[in-house]
Amino acid sequence: MIEIDGSFGEGGGQVLRTAVALATVLSKEIHVFNIRSGRAEPGIRPQHMTGVKAAAELCSGHLEGLEVGSTEFVFKPGKLRSGNFRFDVGTAGSVTLVLQTLMPILAFAPGGVHLEITGGTDVKWSPPIDYLRLVTLPILRKISYHGDLEIVRRGHYPKGGGLVRFSTQGPSKLQPLTNDKSESITGIHGISHATALPKHVAERQATSAKKWLEEAKLPSPSIEVEVVDDRSQLSPGSGIVLSAENQNGNTLGSDALGERGRPAEEVGSTAGKILVEEVQSGAWLDRHMGDMIVPYLVLAEGASEVSISRVTQHTRTNVKVAQWLTKTEFNLEGEIGQPGMLRVRGIGSTF
Repeated sequence: MIEIDGSFGEGGGQVLRTAVALATVLSKEIHVFNIRSGRAEPGIRPQHMTGVKAAAELCSGHLEGLEVGSTEFVFKPGKLRSGNFRFDVGTAGSVTLVLQTLMPILAFAPGGVHLEITGGTDVKWSPPIDYLRLVTLPILRKISYHGDLEIVRRGHYPKGGGLVRFSTQGPSKLQPLTNDKSESITGIHGISHATALPKHVAERQATSAKKWLEEAKLPSPSIEVEVVDDRSQLSPGSGIVLSAENQNGNTLGSDALGERGRPAEEVGSTAGKILVEEVQSGAWLDRHMGDMIVPYLVLAEGASEVSISRVTQHTRTNVKVAQWLTKTEFNLEGEIGQPGMLRVRGIGSTF
């Protein structure tokens, strides 16, 4: 059984998500302890439990000690299966964080898997659902991962109620990822949304983001930001996600979430400013994909080498957890908050 220290790095849910995902694929038993030991409310929270329980259901796994407030649990994975599954995160718990746990697993399922997940689609401290659509999935397609994501209904804090469908059609043979020659930006796209709010909120976010990008004079022939107006949701909320694609089909992203008292113009300009930073870094992966890509690269066939615009604590956490579970050699260059380079030789078909 592999021991996983849940207090490593930022000591949050990232340790759980990566450890459970890799343990499921590799069929390795894990004991996770010191879960969120440094937080104001130590132990497992309801939003963390959904991803762990969902992974166990996908592989008919066995869980011991998993309950709200637990600071440790044991996970014994079984055999991966295909089929249709439904999971409810509860209120506005993050759907995208549950998908962070499940998506690497689905690449190795024996057949098609269709998920319906209810919860928050655009909430604090997690990637917005449009980031997965505009950035994560296009990058994963470059390593032969194919998934389909449908947003049926958005969900914001505090009531949540969002509904997302995610599906894969069978096992994937993940390929390594390497830096291509840096190419110019061919287009910038975005989605600015407002739910249960006036349409002008989404429009102002989009206008502010485009203004920032145009003033920065990014080498892009087109800037398109789609405005989504939906007043039928349970809780009001807004946000914007931007993506910049270059001639190699590589994608960098940024996002910002609206909140009470925060002007729509500030939301849009924040996303625009971050995207400018990402593009000007010349890196192959933005600061969020730099950590999200780790489980996929360690499971890929062959050596990967990619530049990251900014190394984060999440990046280091994911690398350490992957090392615990696979004994794979990683080379992560760069200090936290600075540009970095990630090198890893995936274990591929050796497991």
